[in-house]
Amino acid sequence: MKNAHQLKNADLFTLNVFLAVATHRSFRVASIELDVTPSAISHSVKSLEQRLGVRLFNRTTRSVSLTDAGGRLAEKLRPAISSIADAMRAVDDLRDIPCGNVRINASEGAIRMIMRPVLARFLREYPQVHLDIVTDGKLSDIVAGGFDAGIRLAEAVPRDMIAVRVSDTVRFAAVASPAYFAERGRPTVPQDLYRHDCIRFRFESGAIYRWEFERQGIAETINVNGPLTLTDQPLMVDAAIDGIGIAFVPDHLVLDALRDGRLDRVLTDWCPVQPGLCLYYPSHRHVSTGLRVLIDTLRNQPTSIRVD
Repeated sequence: MKNAHQLKNADLFTLNVFLAVATHRSFRVASIELDVTPSAISHSVKSLEQRLGVRLFNRTTRSVSLTDAGGRLAEKLRPAISSIADAMRAVDDLRDIPCGNVRINASEGAIRMIMRPVLARFLREYPQVHLDIVTDGKLSDIVAGGFDAGIRLAEAVPRDMIAVRVSDTVRFAAVASPAYFAERGRPTVPQDLYRHDCIRFRFESGAIYRWEFERQGIAETINVNGPLTLTDQPLMVDAAIDGIGIAFVPDHLVLDALRDGRLDRVLTDWCPVQPGLCLYYPSHRHVSTGLRVLIDTLRNQPTSIRVD
């Protein structure tokens, strides 16, 4: 007797559609990821539900959530679809020229610092590789999200991942406009910040970042106050240039403004140094030729650290 759930033509696409919707909890986002119309996504999900005879998603005008059946199906499908993708990548590796899609998840700061300097050259050298880069301020699960790799600070990389260092150490900077310091004075120790207007950073989780300082083994954590809270570090830099207050950001974002005098730096000897950025990927997943040449490119750029 034939298996009632034997795979037929186009079933693999339908299952990929289901997983995309399950991951993003959004038909619209799934359609963007798969580069098809939202109606095609809806039709595929509806056809799969009809074929299986169960509802896979609870849908309202505001939200999409998995039913119990949908959750179980997603849990079983993810490793299977991942294995199929790995098998296809292994065949692609037999090609002489790297090709295929490489999906990267990273913060906006990491993209500006690590990816932007090499993008044009990389795409010229490997025209058959397509980079799909998603900027994300939260620590997403790259496996569940269908990403080939992520880029984060070394300390934030999950332990079960393979990490490749792709940047020098990252130093933070407390900065404001010269006009602001002329009016309000310059803090000389972290506690002085309580008397200043500070531009705060909010994580996507909703938590407010507490500024962390260290000098000669003494650590200080300051829960600053100020008139402005943002979720975008480049906007924090712009706000500091406009004289709104003091911003605390990775110094690569403010180098130009420091050079040309739009910003001034304080508490330099208190600003901590972070281990730097790593590109990371699952230890169990096959590394495609596209991802491999991207790693080589990032490690060999002038500002990267070679890690053997």
